[in-house]
Amino acid sequence: MSTPMDKIRNFSIIAHIDHGKSTLADRLLETTGSVESRVLRTQHLDMLDIERERGITIKLQPVRMKWNGFIYNLIDTPGHVDFTYEVSRSLAAVEGAILLVDASQGIQAQTLANLYLAMEQNVSVIPVVNKVDLPNAEVEKTSRELQELIGCSKEDIIYASGKSGVGVLDILKAVENKVPQPKGGSQSELRALVFDSIFDEYKGVIVFVRLVDGHVKKGDVIKFVATGAETSVEEVGIFRPKYEETDELGAGEIGYIATGLKDVKKCRVGDTVILTSSPTSIALPGYREVKPVVYVGLFPREGDSYAPLRDALDRLSLNDSALQYEAEYSPALGYGFRAGFLGLLHLEVTSERLQREYGLALTVTVPSVAYRITKKDGKVSIVKNPWSLPDPSHILEIAEPWVGLDIVTPKDFVGGIMQLVSSKKGEYINTEYLEGRAILHYRLPLQSILVDFYDKLKGVSSGYASMNYDLAGYRAADVVRLDFLVAEEPVEALSIIVYREDAHRRGKQITMSLKDSLPRQQFVVKIQAAIGGKIVASEKLSAMKKNVTAKLYGGDVTRKQKLLEKQKKGKKKLASLGRGKVEIPSEVFLNILKK
Repeated sequence: MSTPMDKIRNFSIIAHIDHGKSTLADRLLETTGSVESRVLRTQHLDMLDIERERGITIKLQPVRMKWNGFIYNLIDTPGHVDFTYEVSRSLAAVEGAILLVDASQGIQAQTLANLYLAMEQNVSVIPVVNKVDLPNAEVEKTSRELQELIGCSKEDIIYASGKSGVGVLDILKAVENKVPQPKGGSQSELRALVFDSIFDEYKGVIVFVRLVDGHVKKGDVIKFVATGAETSVEEVGIFRPKYEETDELGAGEIGYIATGLKDVKKCRVGDTVILTSSPTSIALPGYREVKPVVYVGLFPREGDSYAPLRDALDRLSLNDSALQYEAEYSPALGYGFRAGFLGLLHLEVTSERLQREYGLALTVTVPSVAYRITKKDGKVSIVKNPWSLPDPSHILEIAEPWVGLDIVTPKDFVGGIMQLVSSKKGEYINTEYLEGRAILHYRLPLQSILVDFYDKLKGVSSGYASMNYDLAGYRAADVVRLDFLVAEEPVEALSIIVYREDAHRRGKQITMSLKDSLPRQQFVVKIQAAIGGKIVASEKLSAMKKNVTAKLYGGDVTRKQKLLEKQKKGKKKLASLGRGKVEIPSEVFLNILKK
């Protein structure tokens, strides 16, 4: 028997990174008795090992709780800008959101971004000031910021501590009283929104759904509206947060459906599930298509790992709908994939998951953005990797992506931040002020914030500033492809597109990094940066030197000189015979990526 809709409350927790979402979720689970104390662990809803190690939430995670006669369906969400898409999908499945703000840090960039997402979805927002028990907590100041931001009264704000449990009961009462009951019809035909999915070896694709109308149970024959795939339901259930099978799911509930499908392409996030007996059902509004901002090449280190890499990406994209990829061939690296990500953290986490969860050894190329190329014959194309850049003689214009950047910072650091953004070709728009904080609005090239901008922003603001950005169109740019040669052999994985005026500086920077990272060989290794046939930067990695004179005891000095000369000729011969090719370890690519 499904739960009456007036006894269901669906809500998410949204906040800036490290403002205490996962800790508050732990207290909610503990207070409602949803997880036994002996089983409850810190960051209980963070299911991935990488989440627990890094201390950040990467994936949304639903869980059902019972309290005071009500069913609470909570979806915990990430806080980092790279995983905003997870937040938007969570908010589409709920009616309410707890907006969490750290009392010691105040309003941050992702606080604003997530609030705007909630407002777009017409979700009821409950403001909560968290970590009120910290010694450096500025509760009153944070409260005034929230009042100014949302337009609420002081009495509307809940003061809590996810660590000690203060205010948790007030949050549960607020969810009961302020979050609307789900809309939909329990007597209508089935319509369920797919907001996430995962692949199971035994149950096939498992879709996470929010039922808007109707009911679904084991044995029902369902259809995915967008893909047209049909299948028989093998199991339905709820999240505790582990899977718990139930007899059926009803309107307003959040749960899972085990489809038995083995082809992951037949299930898409944002699709609508209906019964095959009711093909006239109107599909639910899906999600806006996510646009990657960073592109890299992913190539298997082992030649026979292409198919396993393809299967791994298929399954990972089921669980991470923001991941986009297409097959690619490189003469130097072989067959692989050009993959698009929402940022460098998204890239780093995904490549680590591919290596950990699927045992793949990968070469990850230097990241780039997507450029819009207009040729002289009028044809327009999007280039996602440097190797695909056409001959300069055929290009009329190259346009690069720009972003709208919002920076939230204490007023004391505004000057230093303005200098930083100006040095990155930023265009100032305006400044807003919010209870002692400044919100700076800029437009600047995406390439400028791709690598080290966030670290520098934290540096000039003593760690207090935060940022959020979104795409804002294309603009013409004077850029060139910078190639790198190691031992006079081009390394395609290192090629990048840079501003012409920065070519020498970037070339010098990366050649020096290669010199420090590459293992030494038996011969001198030339490391060069080039634009076309012109070398713009060069370094040399000295050879390993075996002590060939160690066996000599006494005698004329010419004996040592002959052995050293023979060694020198041998190294030259080694390089000239083509045995001087340098294999670049994957760690070297990662070092350059981070620098």
